[in-house]
Amino acid sequence: MSRFSDFGLSPLILDAVAAEGYTVPTPIQSQAIPQVLRGRDLCGIAQTGTGKTAAFALPILQRLSSAPARRTAGACRVLVLSPTRELASQIAESFRAYGRELPLSTAVVFGGVPIGAQQRRLASGADILVATPGRLLDLIDRKSLTLSKIQILVLDEADRMLDLGFIHALRRIVKLLPRHRQTLLFSATMPRTIASLAEEYLDDPIEVAVTPAATTVELVDQGVLFVSSDRKRDALATLLGDPAFERVLVFTRTKHGADRVVRHLSAAGIEAIAIHGNKSQPQRERALAGFRAGGSRVLVATDIAARGIDVEGVSHVINFELPNVPEDYVHRIGRTARAGAAGTAISLCSEEERGYLRDIEKLTRLAVRHLQIELAPTKQHRFPLPRERSRGAQRGGRITPSSAAASPVRRSGRARSGPAPA
Repeated sequence: MSRFSDFGLSPLILDAVAAEGYTVPTPIQSQAIPQVLRGRDLCGIAQTGTGKTAAFALPILQRLSSAPARRTAGACRVLVLSPTRELASQIAESFRAYGRELPLSTAVVFGGVPIGAQQRRLASGADILVATPGRLLDLIDRKSLTLSKIQILVLDEADRMLDLGFIHALRRIVKLLPRHRQTLLFSATMPRTIASLAEEYLDDPIEVAVTPAATTVELVDQGVLFVSSDRKRDALATLLGDPAFERVLVFTRTKHGADRVVRHLSAAGIEAIAIHGNKSQPQRERALAGFRAGGSRVLVATDIAARGIDVEGVSHVINFELPNVPEDYVHRIGRTARAGAAGTAISLCSEEERGYLRDIEKLTRLAVRHLQIELAPTKQHRFPLPRERSRGAQRGGRITPSSAAASPVRRSGRARSGPAPA
């Protein structure tokens, strides 16, 4: 088993890593760090929650500290591109934490906040810049930033950037970079579009693939509740009435849907907060900070948060609506079971969403366990609970409530634990 000290990292970096509580490198770190230190281009396929950020941050910090250089006004030596504001903030925080004892500066820029403060911050230059593509181009267009000094480019969550329509921004940004540079590309999946991107931007890259989507989900206990669309909010409130649901992420498909869920839960006496693209950056940061601190045990989010939220101790992920892209399901439920911990994911599936569920089961190669829930009958009808179980459903995850008697969820069949995390 490798150790961080095996990589030749400086004692200052090793002390910072130990202070963060990390002792043994994850598989992506063990494979990527030596290659990045050698200056090789790298294409890494890894889910969030596998230690991916440290896999590129630690060797980058080592390389910069080993070759100190005076900062240039309006320039940086390392550029990390991120698809979302939340992820950009967390990457910058990681660089600062691991490099706390090094004379290196880290800046982060993204939209949703005034650009003036970011312009002033970059006036003196930075060693490391973490940015979202749109705001980066805004700063370049305002002559507040040049990319001519970039030595290392990191494209993080590249597949998500393409999903969000950043391909044209990426192409424009790459044209502004020095031809001779080190490029690191990380993606949770490897569709043809990402393979083409890697072929275009990387020079003879090392390929590292760990924890593919088909095995990531095996760590999470999964279940599905078949419920009509008009009863979903009642089902959600019933689930959240169980004290076993200690810290819960609820995913909706739309921004307005997230707000409606929060209003319904508030009316049911359950405190919840929403985070989505219509919220200002300060509102999103406050919501995320409150969720992290335990001020609110329920955070309702759209897929903008599926990869950008890294919160310890999320006990449950609830898909209020199933995503129409099966890979997004994997990213959503990956918000629980972080760093090898156990986690539970429950999806509320209407009749119209059964096709999405089939696509998810095909991707993950696991049949999600069918659950039942006790709901009070409406005046119009009593909700019929499905009792069938798909073939192979015993391979799905399990739900472990705090008390079988108190829990509103009933299980069908036996559960199977997933393998140890990669």
